[in-house]
Amino acid sequence: MHPQQQQPLPPQSQPQGRHAFTSDLTGQEFWLVVDKGYTPLGLVLGNCVYSMGSIRNLFAGFKGAQGGEVAQYSRLMYDARELAIGRLQGEADRLGADGVIGVDLVIEYIHGGEWMEVTAVGTAVKYTGITNPSGRSQAQVVLDASGGKSAAGVTAAGND
Repeated sequence: MHPQQQQPLPPQSQPQGRHAFTSDLTGQEFWLVVDKGYTPLGLVLGNCVYSMGSIRNLFAGFKGAQGGEVAQYSRLMYDARELAIGRLQGEADRLGADGVIGVDLVIEYIHGGEWMEVTAVGTAVKYTGITNPSGRSQAQVVLDASGGKSAAGVTAAGND
């Protein structure tokens, strides 16, 4: 057998209901979420691209010269944000999440400023209950302070 070929695990050894996922949480945030009884399910994203419209730009220029809110732009930005967040929530719902944490909202102007892209990214979580009824932390943070490349990790530890 070639080194690159791997034999599949026997059925009883394969993890059940687990899958790899990405998250935008830091290691500390991830641990805090798990310590409070939540299970991160995965990274979720929602985005949309809205056309600002060149005709609207003309009228917005007139309004901007007079001062005050440019209501059509405020409405457009609100609608784009709500659409992106709604799509993010839809992805979280498909994962069976109870909520989304660590949401970042990014607004970029593209196509010569005529289009606005709104992207919402977060981590879907599900409440699984209290994981530590004793109230004592079951995790420890291990730091390498040897002066070389530093590394940090979180490991599970039993109660003493």
